[in-house]
Amino acid sequence: MSNAKHLATVMVEAFIDAVNRGVDLVPVVADSTSTAKIAPFIKAFPDRLINVGIAEQTLVGTAAGLAIGGKVAVTCNAAPFLISRANEQVKVDVCYNNTNVKLFGLNAGASYGPLASTHHSIDDIAAMRGFGNIEIYAPSCPVECRQIIDYALAHVGPVYIRLDGKDLPQLHDESYQFRPGQIDVLREGKEVALVAMGSTVHEVVHAAEQLQEQGISAGVIAIPSIRPCDTQRLQELLNHYSAVITVEEHNVNGGVGSLVAEVLAEGGCGIPLLRLGIPDGQYAIAGDRASTRAHHGIDAASVVKNAVRMCAGA
Repeated sequence: MSNAKHLATVMVEAFIDAVNRGVDLVPVVADSTSTAKIAPFIKAFPDRLINVGIAEQTLVGTAAGLAIGGKVAVTCNAAPFLISRANEQVKVDVCYNNTNVKLFGLNAGASYGPLASTHHSIDDIAAMRGFGNIEIYAPSCPVECRQIIDYALAHVGPVYIRLDGKDLPQLHDESYQFRPGQIDVLREGKEVALVAMGSTVHEVVHAAEQLQEQGISAGVIAIPSIRPCDTQRLQELLNHYSAVITVEEHNVNGGVGSLVAEVLAEGGCGIPLLRLGIPDGQYAIAGDRASTRAHHGIDAASVVKNAVRMCAGA
């Protein structure tokens, strides 16, 4: 499907619609109005946005205070700064105290490209999975993103939503219905399962198409709901394959690769697994998206190469 859209734009549209239907929503930014693409919200509701300046710890603390006061507080800033600079506030003010804050990690993964490791967020899912009491989502397309956000704004409790920093095409039509814990089967297969979250779902979709041309039947499984996650359903799906490859613009530790490894190990599944992502102990390179993904083996071409090798038993 086409109709590509930036997920931050989807986020802002969801905020505007929420306020219009009576949700007492207050966005908090850290001098990140441009990153959040939130100008339309400011125009519609100029008195609702709070800008704390470049002070991410204050950002999260302020959001927690607003939530305690009865507001639906949403933070909108770059994922690397939200997760790294405000780590303790996220842990204590939001998660431990169960405040009704929705944390949006914008431009996640290596979206910032040439700005390099200071601006890359390749450990955010790992960090958030280490915290208790927070739901974690990573949408892969605009339709899915909108439904996750609508759910999060209605849900009472902490939520982290990882958003990519590029326009993404649709993977679902309007009949799609998201639910927490959901596992999405985008393509049925028989030989190798390609599992991904967020924007790399598009890479595995393209890889599966190319593998079909080579006579290899690849299934595509997307995991938009990291916590909660229907791990029983995931295990049942993976049991039908002879090999599994996970793909993520995140460190191989703590993200979707780790989640799948845990499911396979705890289920006693003797299925070969290859985790593709930013390698253990490394940072993502500084470069545009295409070269970064090719370098780290998380583009469609690399997925195809590894799937062919695994299916051949090499």
